[in-house]
Amino acid sequence: MAIAAAYNCGIRDFDINLAYEAAFKDEIDGKNRPLGAGKPDVSFFVENGFAPYAPELQNKTVPECWMFGTSHTLEYSFSCYAVAQFAKQLNKTKDYGLLNKLAGSWENIFDKETHLMRPRLTDGSFIKDFDPTAPWIGFQEGNAIQYTFYVPHEPERLIEKVGQSIFNNRLDSIFIISQSNIFGGGKELNAFSGLHALYNHGNQPNLQTAWLFNFSGKPHLTQKWTRTICNEFYGTEGIHGYGYGQDEDQGQLGAWYVMAAMGLFDVKGLTEENPKMQLGSPLFERIEIKLNQKYYPGDTFVIETENNSKENKYVQSLSLNGKIQKSVFIPFSDIASGGKVKLTMGANPDTE
Repeated sequence: MAIAAAYNCGIRDFDINLAYEAAFKDEIDGKNRPLGAGKPDVSFFVENGFAPYAPELQNKTVPECWMFGTSHTLEYSFSCYAVAQFAKQLNKTKDYGLLNKLAGSWENIFDKETHLMRPRLTDGSFIKDFDPTAPWIGFQEGNAIQYTFYVPHEPERLIEKVGQSIFNNRLDSIFIISQSNIFGGGKELNAFSGLHALYNHGNQPNLQTAWLFNFSGKPHLTQKWTRTICNEFYGTEGIHGYGYGQDEDQGQLGAWYVMAAMGLFDVKGLTEENPKMQLGSPLFERIEIKLNQKYYPGDTFVIETENNSKENKYVQSLSLNGKIQKSVFIPFSDIASGGKVKLTMGANPDTE
């Protein structure tokens, strides 16, 4: 995904053909993978359109990999999407077709009755006695409620399948309830303390979730909850550990805070062929992003806010380079060209 995103963003000073070859092989080839190299169940995924929850295979092949097939299906779907966009731009039509089809595999584990992602067994049937809050049963370091929102590459399609009204009501309710647990494991400080929670900001599978309201017609809820998480999950008190408790893998919790504090994020991780960033609720009056002119034509991209405060977290109006716009989506190309976004903030949400 990182290679594809770099290419999409104009960073191309590497061996593109070799990088693509490695990325494509990683998505579709499960042969001769050494222990620890990842994706040990990818061959099953490619052949069947999902990776299974198969505890009966746990000790016969690679330890543990068959326990987390449901979350693997979601992860592989996303990474296939990313490499598919890479293939498309390189005119690799056959590869694009295969990868694009695999990118939709997450739909094979979507349970229409519960509107949740649900583990499938090797025979394709859903597991019985399904507990949506139970971690480790098909889901690595999370549960069905948390992982259902992990379709970063096709949020619009996920919202369509759940139903827009159900989606918004469910997700807003999840955040209302989760606020009492500091959006994670409450006062328990360890890497896995929030695994049974409805939402767990202390681990990676949920970090895009608060931004999904931008896709479901409720951007003011993205503004509300990203600002609230910044103010309440992060901090210097003991409960926050070293600034943010729980599972800080690869610096993602810190990186999320930086992006949310700027009010700028991309659910799709810049993997789209023509990437777009989404706006949230910036914490500061002025933010300057220095652009690397080795890759980008612009020098600086500026985000300015007016009437910003802890209470005034909702965007009332916004302009890009002096032009008023309603959309909270900004093409990455506009950011790379330099310019300014100006946001007027207020205490009441703009629901229109």
